[in-house]
Amino acid sequence: MKKSLFVGGAVVALAVAWSIGRAQGQQDQSKVIFASAEQAKFVSTNRGVSIAAIWGDANAGAHGTFTKFAPGYDAGMHTHTNDVWIVGIKGAYLYKDDAGEKRVGAGDFLRVPGGHKHWSGGDKKEGAVFYEESSGKFDFVPEK
Repeated sequence: MKKSLFVGGAVVALAVAWSIGRAQGQQDQSKVIFASAEQAKFVSTNRGVSIAAIWGDANAGAHGTFTKFAPGYDAGMHTHTNDVWIVGIKGAYLYKDDAGEKRVGAGDFLRVPGGHKHWSGGDKKEGAVFYEESSGKFDFVPEK
C-alpha cells in the first residue's frame, strides 16, 4: 500500500513538473521560425559577448539565441540556474569542469545542467558563434 502511494505520488509530481516546464517553454507552436547566424543582428551584452534573439526573451524565460564570444573570451567559473543547451556554429565554444575540457565546434552539442559549476570561453583565434537555448531565463552566477 505504501509503495503504491509513493509511486502514485511520484508520477503526479513528475506530471506537474513536466506541465510547468512545458508551459514556461511554450511558444506559438504553429509558427515556423527560421534564423541565419550569418544575417543575425547581434547586440553586445558585455565585454566580449553579443547575442541575437531568435525566439523568447532570455531576460524573462525560455529562449533561443545566437551567441558570439570574442576570440579569447574568458567567462570565468560560474553556474546558471537553468539548463543551457549549446550547438556550435563557427569557431569553438570552450568548456571546462571537474570532469575535463571540451571543445564545442561547428555541429557539436553540449548540455550544461542548471547549477553545474563550469568555465567557458571562446577559441583564442576564432572566438565562437553558437546557438544557445534554455527552458528558463538566462543568468550568470560567478563562482567565488
